Amino acid sequence: MTKPITAVWPGRPYPRGANWDGEGVNFAIFSEHAEKVELCLFDPKGQREVQRIELKERSDFVWHCYLPEARPGLLYGYRVHGPYRPQEGHRFNPHKLLIEPYAKDIVGTPRWSDAHFGYRIGSKRADLSFDRRDNAIGMPKCRVVDQAFTWGNDCSPDIPWHDMVIYELHVKGFTMQHPDILPQFRGTYAGLAMAPAVEHLKRLGVTTVELMPVHAFLDDRHLVERGMRNYWGYNSIGFMAPDSRYSASGHISEFKTMVKTLHSAGIEVILDVVYNHTAEGNQLGPTLSFRGIDNASYYRLVGDDPRYYMDYTGCGNTLDMCHSRVLQLIMDSLRYWVLEMHVDGFRFDLASALARELHAVNQLGTFFDTIRQDPVLSTIKLIAEPWDLGEGGYQVGNFPLGWAEWNDKYRDSIRAYWKGDGGLIGELARRLTGSSDLYEHSGRKPHASINFISAHDGFTLHDLVTYNAKHNEANQEDNRDGSDNNHSWNCGVEGETDDPEINALRARQKRNLLATLLFSQGVPMLVAGDEMGRTQQGNNNAYCQDNEISWLSWELQPQDQELLEFTRRVIALRKAHPLFRRRYFFHGQPIRGGEVKDIVWLNPDGFEMSEADWNQEFSRCLGVYLAGDTLLETDGRGQRLLDDNLLLLINAHHEDIAFTLPEFDGHYYWDVLLDTLDATGTPEIARYKAGQGYPVGGRALVLLKQGEAP
Repeated sequence: MTKPITAVWPGRPYPRGANWDGEGVNFAIFSEHAEKVELCLFDPKGQREVQRIELKERSDFVWHCYLPEARPGLLYGYRVHGPYRPQEGHRFNPHKLLIEPYAKDIVGTPRWSDAHFGYRIGSKRADLSFDRRDNAIGMPKCRVVDQAFTWGNDCSPDIPWHDMVIYELHVKGFTMQHPDILPQFRGTYAGLAMAPAVEHLKRLGVTTVELMPVHAFLDDRHLVERGMRNYWGYNSIGFMAPDSRYSASGHISEFKTMVKTLHSAGIEVILDVVYNHTAEGNQLGPTLSFRGIDNASYYRLVGDDPRYYMDYTGCGNTLDMCHSRVLQLIMDSLRYWVLEMHVDGFRFDLASALARELHAVNQLGTFFDTIRQDPVLSTIKLIAEPWDLGEGGYQVGNFPLGWAEWNDKYRDSIRAYWKGDGGLIGELARRLTGSSDLYEHSGRKPHASINFISAHDGFTLHDLVTYNAKHNEANQEDNRDGSDNNHSWNCGVEGETDDPEINALRARQKRNLLATLLFSQGVPMLVAGDEMGRTQQGNNNAYCQDNEISWLSWELQPQDQELLEFTRRVIALRKAHPLFRRRYFFHGQPIRGGEVKDIVWLNPDGFEMSEADWNQEFSRCLGVYLAGDTLLETDGRGQRLLDDNLLLLINAHHEDIAFTLPEFDGHYYWDVLLDTLDATGTPEIARYKAGQGYPVGGRALVLLKQGEAP
């Protein structure tokens, strides 16, 4: 902006935000309790406030105006006047420039100072005091955007749930050290869209990338002052704007190009979204946006003392989903990312917080009802992290139809089983078959279970078999942060070692965990780098490590390349066998009036498991027979899918076990498809006769298919 705006028209209250219509820009912002709202316009560098325009029009608590002279690229923010009475829940302070909740682009990061706080830091009255310092010079600015983009024939790959293989990745960390991506594009949306990155995803066989938070977020002051960053990004401040730090060009079209490129490669894009809280923290946090616009409307406050916040998130505050305008903001944000940015779905961080009406978690809350009736949002992929930190917040298995869930029961059970814990055979069986105990009662299918061994939060796969305890000293919190309940096992030595036997065991354990994940019913999720042996040096909470601790290394050692090839092979086996991608739960009963059950559980003698077998504390070995001709699945054209009869042998005992291969349906041979005892997954002998004992190695997994006589 080089000269003052002279024309100010009334404008419209909807749509919210700053919207360019080809002739001018309409501005609209909600504040129920404000007494005055000012639109602040800045020079092109965002250093100097050049004009303030009072929004005199107000419709249903939405303040609005239209500037016919405004153009895309204009930098702006708001100052909102009203009462500063924290005891009543109001924290208006017009000395603080505010980010608009509907901003489509946010430029810059805060230069932290005491001026960003609405109260006088150090005052004996704490947050009851009032700070008059202007913070505009150190604040990010909102920017008007032109949404025009040539999408062509872009459309969602629309991968069926049961065919999905999810790959959780961090936009920056995935390509930051990739040698085949030009330095200026590493760590960006553009870098993720480049051929080396896309080719890795395609060759691996993943169908869907789940991006860790890309909504505009802030680095906490205490981290910045310690030379760190909020690397994970679970600190949102703008629900419409892609974070500019991941942009090589500085334009939101770069994000759209990334999505279009991944779609062209047949890969879906899911966003990890944080709608449960914001970066403003508790009553002692900064005033950056929502707090200064209308604290009492946006946040859940303590009923009898609204000076304080209800904190179900562990981050200081919780957005008030019971307020219609807050709910509208979230719905508008979700629709924007689907309709304008073409993403294919969302994973909701701490989703239980979104379901809270009053204090209880309500499975059929307004949030879920609103999504279910929405013609756009009801058709996309919806994944919940089904817990928060409040009472009753753990809701695994309780989300409504249409939702999938991160299944931490799967994670913990599979980790504990391969660690060698006893008494888990029954639990292993439930998790392998899609966790029907959690999801079938509500009418959901196996794909409701998002199965994972590791995720961004916790040990990497490599560290899971390398460390018994967390090593988070680099976070400068005296190793107090991060979970102590990791179900990890270091295989005999804490940390890295040159011992070849221990390293061989660790490599086998990684293969076991990956194969179990990919051969389980439900939707498997890998975290980026696990397929290549990525380590965080024992750090299980690397949220603040924007460095080599978190970034993927693409300089693969021979053992890393072996693991990568193994992972590709296991994903290919999953795709080749619809038995691993069933749309319906197993029944354990004869199918189609025949004698063959769809699933049979076997003991090492080759006989069906008895009640006594299931209850043996020492049991570590289990066989699973899957009958291919009992499939009820059909392909996209309605043709019935057929598969081989498969046998999965799983042994978490430290000694070899000779597993008697069963005879089913007149077939007398078993061909080995995979054996994790070998680094490549290929055993020396490929064919065995029924009745013969197969030597299942100590801590190994074997997959066989039933074959005809030669």
